[in-house]
Amino acid sequence: MKISKNAVTVLEKRYLIKDDEGNPVEKVEDLFRRVAATIAAADSLHDKKADLKKTEDLFYDMMTNLEFLPNSPTLMNAGRPLGQLSACFVLPVEDSMEQIFEAIKQAALIHKSGGGTGFSFSRIRQQGSAVNSTGGVASGPISFMKVFNMATEAVKQGGTRRGANMGILRIDHPDILEFIDSKSNNAEITNFNISVGLTEDFMDAVEKDEEYDLVDPHSKEVVGKLKAKEVFEKIVDAAWHNGEPGIIFLDRLNRDNVVPGQGEIESTNPCGEQPLLPYESCNLGSINLVNMVKKNEDKYEYDWEKLEKTVSKAVHFLDNVIDVNKYPLESIDHTTKQTRKIGLGVMGWADSLLLLGIPYNSQEATELGEKLMKFINDKGHEASARLAKKRGAFPLFEESTLPQDRPLRNATVTTIAPTGTLSILGNCSSGVEPIFAYVYIRNIMDGTELIEVNPILKEELEKRDLFSDQLMKQIAKEGTIAHIESLPEDLRRVFVCAHDINPEDHVRMQAAFQKHTDNAVSKTVNFSNSATREEVAEVYDLAFRLGCKGVTIYRDGSRDSQVLNIGQVKKEGDTAEGTEVKITPRPRPDMVMGFTERVKIGCGNLYITVNYDDEGICEIFTNTGKAGGCPSQSEATARLASIALRSGIDVKSIVNQLKGIRCPSTIRQQGMKVTSCPDAIAKAVTKLYDQQVKSGAWVPAENALKPLNKKSQAKEKSIEDEFIPGGYRFCPECAAKLEHEGGCVTCRNCGFSRCG
Repeated sequence: MKISKNAVTVLEKRYLIKDDEGNPVEKVEDLFRRVAATIAAADSLHDKKADLKKTEDLFYDMMTNLEFLPNSPTLMNAGRPLGQLSACFVLPVEDSMEQIFEAIKQAALIHKSGGGTGFSFSRIRQQGSAVNSTGGVASGPISFMKVFNMATEAVKQGGTRRGANMGILRIDHPDILEFIDSKSNNAEITNFNISVGLTEDFMDAVEKDEEYDLVDPHSKEVVGKLKAKEVFEKIVDAAWHNGEPGIIFLDRLNRDNVVPGQGEIESTNPCGEQPLLPYESCNLGSINLVNMVKKNEDKYEYDWEKLEKTVSKAVHFLDNVIDVNKYPLESIDHTTKQTRKIGLGVMGWADSLLLLGIPYNSQEATELGEKLMKFINDKGHEASARLAKKRGAFPLFEESTLPQDRPLRNATVTTIAPTGTLSILGNCSSGVEPIFAYVYIRNIMDGTELIEVNPILKEELEKRDLFSDQLMKQIAKEGTIAHIESLPEDLRRVFVCAHDINPEDHVRMQAAFQKHTDNAVSKTVNFSNSATREEVAEVYDLAFRLGCKGVTIYRDGSRDSQVLNIGQVKKEGDTAEGTEVKITPRPRPDMVMGFTERVKIGCGNLYITVNYDDEGICEIFTNTGKAGGCPSQSEATARLASIALRSGIDVKSIVNQLKGIRCPSTIRQQGMKVTSCPDAIAKAVTKLYDQQVKSGAWVPAENALKPLNKKSQAKEKSIEDEFIPGGYRFCPECAAKLEHEGGCVTCRNCGFSRCG
């Protein structure tokens, strides 16, 4: 197998079956054999004499040779009791309390099974409108989004990750301005990506600087007007501020809706690339383009014959997934099988360009991307047509808009999805994104540094006798080789990274792949921190003109959530370098107040004491019961937290680092209210903080430390609500820098991904 050491680490942490102690009970090859056998078994549903072992070996070789990988839920759950293999779902949200909470329940079941969900909140009547059944007043879509968000927070996906959601609101909804602002604070609605659903009419009004209508979703009457250009500028400003909302073009999604009789497409999956009807799901997979390149004498080129065969096998694989999948809802099972949508995409595009010696930000690359995706799309449809001859077309084919003289097994075949974790397994670049960074330096527990280099760059540098650890550290520090003048110009021209690329070139590449993709293309347009709002607006306009179905942008550093800057302190609006900061813990006070709580953990009881004085929470003590536990570890955690508290580190940051840490001895027991000793400490600190806030003794402040007098207008807000997981610049699991790509965030160090 071609699996790298880093990929093995990620597989062991997130994918392999584990025992009650959290230890893997299968090897990497066992995982791929498990998946291959499970997916191949679907052949018997269509041919009782099918050679299942032959198909299993075909799928196994394709995955272990890293030619194709399916989405994470398939790798995690195939052949296991859960058996839920889909990456994404769309659920309807209707305008009644009963239907809204039914959608919340359904979303919880999907998140529990390992999937992500997309919603359109456009059917919910606007805030302040009358509710005839109760005589009350509607609270509006944003308030219900927050309820969905809280429900998501409470459900851990299959024990591996939090649920991810997409929330969409039409541009003509009366609450659109509030929606645009709903994530201006990174601490709000943290389990959602949000996008505004734009229409062709709105974009036309923007260009003509005209007003447009706001429509009551309940009565369908016009209830107001807004200046289109001002709303567009507000969207741009919000996206410039922190990357949200994104935009999608609703008319284009429905232009490619192959079964319009089944309803309108109103939403996509959490990363924006898979438009779906209500109760549809999609099964995704990606071809590794690096392994579709061959060396012909001294020159690299695509192996088109191998690519065609891989496309055919991948379509076969994904169609089988639909049949063996254990869907979380009966309605999803039925609806998915009516259209049998699959999403075959690619990863390793940028790496393949490096092998070919083509700069990502060149016209040659854009033209090649369009040619490549047309080939994959055409061959994918041919493979689906062959399956239709053997297995029959998808049930709604005859009412579809597709050519009736060529039955297809699948209503859609291609999608370009983000492949953050999958590309780590495939040891390649993600999706159709450029390289984010060429060198990573990992800090090992014993204090040593492990330098990881893009294998293609490393091979090229070694071939030119230029490779050295010193150079790699320089590249890691600068993030790019573009300004390292000691390197040859031709090398710097080809080996460009995300921030070397003009935003317009990002969009042109997205548009090139979109031309021949059934669904949509997930891609992030990266901006430097100094980018202007005008530049963001230009990208949105270009994406609209070039035929993209949506756009996600990210301005570097716009979601930074650093609480403490050591060395330099920069205040809002400050561009100059700040002053040096030296941190010294304040002395422990002579008299404190507090409480002690007994918490049941996996190996007995843990007693946690949390104390505070006039300046806030100042110390934590722990003690374990007779049953044992890890007393030294708990004591160390409490001591370090105490020093941090007395050094001015805010409570929410400390709790954020401790909560959710998982201990096998705790998580394997049913009914536990905590996941580990650190998690128990976090909950105890949160409890004291919330009690003081609710009593009016403390007011949540920027540093959440200093109690204010009871006459202050205390806002009852838990520090849990102030956490900003959606705004992390650094991985919440290993503290490495996150990559923003494809509408998602991924850690190349440990495999953490918000989207899977």
